[in-house]
Formats: sequence, C-alpha cells, structure tokens
Amino acid sequence: MDQTAAPPPPAGGLSATEVAERVARGAVNRVDEHTSRPFAAIVRANVLTRFNAILGVLFVLVMLTGEWRDGLFGGIVVVNALIGIVQELRAKRTLDRLAVLNAPTAHVRRDGHERELAVGDVVLDDVLSLRSGDQVPADGEVLDAQGLEIDESLLTGESEPVHKTPGDEALSGSIVVAGSGTCRVTRVGADAYARRIAADAKVFTLTRSELMASIDRLLRYITWALVVIGPLLFWSEWRANDSWRQAVTGATAGLVGMVPEGLVLLTSLTFGITAVTLARKQVLVQELPAVEVLARVDVVCLDKTGTLTEGDIVLAGCDVLDRAPAGGDDAAGALALLAAEPSPNATMLALRPAYPVPDGWARTAATSFSSARKWSAVTAGDRGTWVMGAPEVVLPDGDAARARAEDVAATGQRVLVLARAGGPTADDAPLPAVTPVALVRFDERIRDDAADTLRYFAEQGVALKVISGDSPRTVGAVAGRVGLADAGEPVDARTLPEGGDALADAVEAGTVFGRVTPQQKRAMVGALQSRGHVVAMTGDGVNDALALKDADIGVAMGSGAAATRAVAQLVLLDGRFSHLPTVVAEGRRVIANVERVANLFVIKNVYSALLSLASTVFSVPFPFLPRHLTIVSALTIGIPSFVLALAPNPRRYHPGFLRRVLGFSVPAGVVLGVGVFGAYAIARGLGQTGDEARTAACVTLVVAGLWVVVLLARPVRGWKLALVAAMGGLFALALMVPWSRDFFALRLPVGGLLPSLGAGAAAAAAVTVLDRTLVRRLARRDRDPAAPATS
Repeated sequence: MDQTAAPPPPAGGLSATEVAERVARGAVNRVDEHTSRPFAAIVRANVLTRFNAILGVLFVLVMLTGEWRDGLFGGIVVVNALIGIVQELRAKRTLDRLAVLNAPTAHVRRDGHERELAVGDVVLDDVLSLRSGDQVPADGEVLDAQGLEIDESLLTGESEPVHKTPGDEALSGSIVVAGSGTCRVTRVGADAYARRIAADAKVFTLTRSELMASIDRLLRYITWALVVIGPLLFWSEWRANDSWRQAVTGATAGLVGMVPEGLVLLTSLTFGITAVTLARKQVLVQELPAVEVLARVDVVCLDKTGTLTEGDIVLAGCDVLDRAPAGGDDAAGALALLAAEPSPNATMLALRPAYPVPDGWARTAATSFSSARKWSAVTAGDRGTWVMGAPEVVLPDGDAARARAEDVAATGQRVLVLARAGGPTADDAPLPAVTPVALVRFDERIRDDAADTLRYFAEQGVALKVISGDSPRTVGAVAGRVGLADAGEPVDARTLPEGGDALADAVEAGTVFGRVTPQQKRAMVGALQSRGHVVAMTGDGVNDALALKDADIGVAMGSGAAATRAVAQLVLLDGRFSHLPTVVAEGRRVIANVERVANLFVIKNVYSALLSLASTVFSVPFPFLPRHLTIVSALTIGIPSFVLALAPNPRRYHPGFLRRVLGFSVPAGVVLGVGVFGAYAIARGLGQTGDEARTAACVTLVVAGLWVVVLLARPVRGWKLALVAAMGGLFALALMVPWSRDFFALRLPVGGLLPSLGAGAAAAAAVTVLDRTLVRRLARRDRDPAAPATS
C-alpha cells in the first residue's frame, strides 16, 4: 500500500471523490481482523490436539484388528469435537455481533462537515478531530492543537502526557487526555504503529490463566506417563494373549483410559458458554478467562464517577466570593468561556446550559483541563485570565475560600473554584498567583445498585478501594452514602509516598482516596499487586485507562471513553455496576465446576495407569476392552462431567487448584484401581471366562465411580441424585438387554455380581474415608495457608 507523504488536505477534509480513490487502492484503516477465531482455527483447535492424535492412532490400530466395536472411543472423540466446534461458533456469532454494535468510532472531516465513522472506514489523508477521551485510530500528523495532550504510555511506557503542537506525530493507540486538535492521517491499517492496540481489544481468546495453566501442567504429566507405560503395556499384552489382535485391543484399552480427551474441551466449552451467558446480560467478555480472574479478585478498585455515581454531572449552584466588579460581575462570563471548550468534559457540559457566552466575551487563549493538572484556564482579552480547578490545587493552604470549599465537599457535592489569575497560563508552566472569585458546586446521582453491589463484595471478603480524582472529602461523603466501611477517613493522594513498600502500606491501609492522578492510579494498582493481591479496576474515564490496563482485570463501562473500553477485559455494556456480582458468580462456577470434572478425568487416568502397570507386573490381560471403557467412562465421567460443569456452584475461590485435584484424584484413583483389579483377580481365580471377569471389573468400577460423582457433586441435591441414578440405571439396562450385552461384551458371572458389588462398595467406602481425612485437610490449608496439611 502506498502511504507516502502528501500535501496537507484542506481544512474541510477530503472530498467524496478523494475518499473513493483511496478506498480503491486499499489505503483504508481496515485490517483482516476477527473478534473471534476464524472457522478454520476453531476446527483446528478442537480437532488437531495432542490427545486426539494419540486416540486417532489407537483407533486405526483397533480398526486393523477388525473389531470395530472396540473403536467406539473414536466416535466419542468426533462427538466431543463437534460439540466444541458448535459451541464456539455460537460464542463467535454472539461476540461478533456485540463487537459490531460496540465498535470504536472516529470523528472525521469530509466535504467540509464533521462525521462519525467506524475506525475501519478512515482513509489515508483523512482529517481527524481529536477530543479528550479519544483513542487515536491511525497514525497522523497534528495540523492544529488547542492544549492538546496525548498519553502514549500504552505504546512507549512513558507515564507523562506529551504536549502536541502542529507538525508533531500522533500515534494510533495513544489517548487524548486534554485539549483538542486535528491531524492528517499518514499511516493506516496494518502499517499504523500500534494498530494491534485497538484491534486486539475484542479478540476471542483463551488466554493463559491459573486454571488453564494448571490443566496444561496436568496434561504434561499424563503425556510423560503415556510415554513410559505405553510400550510396557503393549509388551505385556503381547505376552499374555494368543494373538496380536488381542494384544492391540488390550493395550489400546489401557492407553485410551489414560487419555483425558475431554478435559481441555470441557474447560474451553465452559468458558465459551459463560461468555455467551454474560453477553445476554449485557456484559461483553473480551478475554474468556476474565470471568475466572474476577472470581479470584480480592481487591476491587472503584472509580467514583461512573461507578458509584451515574457519571452525569448537574450544576448545583455558584457561590460568588467577591462581589467587586472585577470579580463577581465577571464570573458568569468567565464560566461561559470555560464551558465553551472545543473538547468539553462532563463538568463543562454541565455549565453550558446555565452560562451562555455573553456579548463582548471571546476566548483569546486557553489551557485545557487535564486530570494531571486538575485545572483549566481561559484568557478573555483585556478581561484577564480565569482559572477553574480543584480548590486544593488552585488555592494555597490556609485560604478561607479553600476551607469553605472543603466544608461544602464534605456534604458530598463536588466543588471547583473559579479564580482570576495574575498572569497568562501555559500547558507546561506552573499556575500563577490567583484570586478566588466563586465556588462552583456540582451534584452527582448515586447509582441505585451501588450500595447492594458494595455490600456483596464486603460479604465475600473482597477489599474495596475508592480511587478518584475528586476532593477526598467529596469522595468520602459519596462512599459513605453508599455504605462503604471506613469511608469517613479519606486519604489525599497528594500525601502518598512515591512508591515502594511505603506506598503499598498506605494503599492497603486506606479505603477512600481523593485527588488521585492517572499515574497514581496505576501505581496504586501495582502496589497492591506487589503484596500478592489480585486486583480488579473499574472505570469509565480516560484517566482510568492506564490502571485498567495494568490491573489483573479491567472493567469498563459501556458508556465510557473508547480508550477504557479498548484496554478492559470486561465491558459493562449498559453501564450497570450491579452486573459484577453476576460475573463473580459465573467465575466461581467455572473454577469450582472445572475442578470437579478435572477430578473425574484424573481419577480415570490414575486407575488406568495403575491397571496397566498391574497387568504388566502380573502378566495378565488388561481388565477391560476399549468398548468397556467407552460405556463406563461415558456413564461415570463423560455425561456427569458435562452436566456438572454447567451447574450452579457458589463456592468461593481458594488457591491450590492443582494441589487439590491431585490430592484427591491420585489416592482415589489408586483405590479404584486396586478395587477393580481385585474384583478382576477374584473372578479369574473363580475360573470365570475373560468376558465374565471383565464384566465383574466393569460393575466394580461403575459402583465406585458413581459414588465418586456423588462425593464431588456435593452439596447433594435431588437432581444430582437423579443424574447418578440415571447413569446407574443405564448401565443396568446395558447388562440386562441382550443386544447391548452382546455389543459391549458384557457377560454376567456364573457366581453372580455380589463379589463385584462388594468390591465396588469397599472402594467407595475407602474413597469416602480418604475424602474425610487427607482431602479436607488440604482444603483447610488452602483456605488458611498457616494451617498444617496433616494433623
């Protein structure tokens, strides 16, 4: 694509003909991007897996023996893959639709008019209007600027906003934090410096999380076990059987049992279904494991405006302090000029209806508001320079107007001071001496759902930190109105240490913080993380973007600045803070249920490995045919795990997922393996045929396996008991119906099923004792790391 230098376009922007010419040659700010994985990638991810490859090879070997009924596990792999593909395609369609509805836009001048376009429709040489809160959609050259400041920290790591003048470069992905201006687009699409910053915001990803990392580690362990046990089992089966076909069948049964083919699929499915569920509740999950992370959060940092309050500001009044003609009489005109800012924030918009610009007043110079300065200024020719900003910043200590402003702020109103400056102001210069003229008061509406949401987090043991750029007393008053504990002792962030342990101590000790700069918000998140906290940050303003990006999970309001939505993992599309408890509940359900089903899969791997080793050591055939494991695994693992993975589960998150899974699954798998091999050995000792002995082993495994499902499904509910009873009933049906009995090679032992049932009951009792001792101690240690693991 030709993106060479071009002469500046006219102030009115490109014409329709010029835009069409650039579109025709591909100079468009559109890249081949997806809000979710493309269809081919979805198929590859669900079909071309390590364990599917192993099962595929085993399936081919079984087919070579001519006994297709022992290859049923191949059909299960296909069904599992199809379920994963279908569910992810459903999630893809939902997220794609939401992404289109909430796609970022750009303000572009064309044919002399300004219009709002999708970011992808911007073309080379377009003239962009840049306003506070915008994320720059493409690289450009600044044409004009009125106090334009751009934060490039998302790209360069530099924390200070960069003041831009005509001729400077504005990089895509950077954020306008103050002022306004225009720029000519110089690079678009994939050639832009940081196109991926905006493009990756809504990518459907299975990013690395504690849950997925633990499962990956578990799968590595199982892979090593397969490499070691596989050759031994083939050698043992070759010795114990009369033909290579029986050897292949027996060895395949052992290896198939060691492959947890459904665990990763079920975990991914659970994430995908959760994303779709939340999307229906107006929560856009931009990274799937975000729901898991929020369930692990122990500190939530809240921005006051837009989170605790509605975000819209209304003018409550203007209290003139000085009635002199040079002061009070000019206050209305000064406020009108300040409100006439080309790129107004919410405060300026609240002033506009009450203060139209009077005759004889005109802006001759201005310093735009920035959250770092916390003031703005305007010069009105011979009427002087006027400043409006935070009283704590604009006025010195001990000033009577400042004390009065603090008293008003303590009632919960937001207060700014209007003052006459002793000289001109500049973006990068200290504020000159000022004389206070008036206090301007604003009100914010408390969100109806704020108090209930904060109460929920407090009950769940999640620490809350209100971090705002407003006056500490105002923030404290608002926090107190929503029932936040310790809200009466707000901290002025200007008194906080720069960093290190001192900052971490102060942030951990405090609850409400006012006059916080964007850089401080970011530093406070980092300080909490340095103490081992999992931190969530909510916000809707451009000043929240950096902290949202650095937090373990960023939660943006759908009505907030484009920059905040681009870097957040969760977007509350309707801006309702009350959705967060729902997201936490979904995250807890995902973690707890995946832990449940992981136990079932790992138990199967353990007893399969133990039976393979026992068969090798004692030179006896493997206790099952592949078709036996197909029906037993479906009834004791596959169907129950799918149902349990989607069931409600309010259990709180505790670290130690992999330790708990292995702590229960390994000994439980050993118990089941010993019980099954014992039943198999007893049957063979009684002179029963191979099919009868294998049937005895199946009965033992079904009895013990279904009891494990009952233990893992606690608390027991009627529908869970019905699920277990249904699985047992299906197995009993398979034993009784001649066709299924023949199909699955099930032969009732001559001596009856009593020994097998007894072995299953004994294994179930042993697992119960195990659960009440070692496992519960491990769980207590995870809840209280100081507690000993054993008594």
